[in-house]
Amino acid sequence: MSDQKIIAIGGENLIDRVQTGAQDGQTTFANNPGGSPFNVAMAVARQDGVAHYLTPISTDDMGDLLAERLINSGVHIAAPRRDEPTSLAIVTLNNGIPDYEFRRTGTAERCVTEASIAAAQPPGTAVFHIGSLALIEGDDARAWEAAANTASANGQMVSLDPNVRTSLIHDHENYRARLMRLFHTADLVKLSDEDLEYFYPDTPLQSAWESLCNTSPAALIVLTKGPDGAQAYNGDHHVSIAAPKVPDLKDTIGAGDTFMGTLLATLTASDTLTKDKLKGLDDAMLKTLLTRAAQAAALNCAQEGCNPPTLTELDAALV
Repeated sequence: MSDQKIIAIGGENLIDRVQTGAQDGQTTFANNPGGSPFNVAMAVARQDGVAHYLTPISTDDMGDLLAERLINSGVHIAAPRRDEPTSLAIVTLNNGIPDYEFRRTGTAERCVTEASIAAAQPPGTAVFHIGSLALIEGDDARAWEAAANTASANGQMVSLDPNVRTSLIHDHENYRARLMRLFHTADLVKLSDEDLEYFYPDTPLQSAWESLCNTSPAALIVLTKGPDGAQAYNGDHHVSIAAPKVPDLKDTIGAGDTFMGTLLATLTASDTLTKDKLKGLDDAMLKTLLTRAAQAAALNCAQEGCNPPTLTELDAALV
């Protein structure tokens, strides 16, 4: 493991208060650690990748839950804990599909600066991953964007997963502009069909996909489409796969994050997470990569909440 590339992961951590049912006429909830980049870090580490999580975690009781989940998954917590409270996501489910309400004002995970992000990164970081709520607005969004630009300038691979949450976006023009800039900075981009529709409104999905592939210089762009599978493009090759079946679907919480983390873990394990090597992946290699990531996401969907598979569990499912 000491020879593996270090993946530094930034972005929100929060507690998902997930609807579990009802009791005495009241909706009941369970508290589950979450946040898209938090989940990505967990997925990477569970597949034996070296994940360092750069975002502060609160010292409150919910922060303890978050820290314990990362530590038990093998993630290195790189930033000092802070006294500000933990962010919350109130998650209600409709046929297993989550709907989110977020509470993030004045919370620990938003207490970052470009300097604090740089200080949290370990020496020898090879990959910088960022995404989701951390890029929406405020000083923290500006700090994360600047950190991604610095990482790119320093020769690190930049990975991006927008994971758009429209209910939190107040300034859509500014948010879209930030993400379009990051599409030009990133070397690896993963986004969902819903994300793509947000950035290219009133555009057929395939036309939007082609526009992004023609616009972004990223070495590898991956689009996930839920039950319709996934596709990837690296400049020379375009491949698509069908989605694996999930016989016992619990929910889809963290499925995209598990997919993203599996991309990072698989590419670093095979030493192909460089610009030239990503562009050198042929059809068979890309299809194997997508199949692996999709299977990991399917295994996660058979669990309640975000619970990415270990490397052993994923390998067994692919036999």
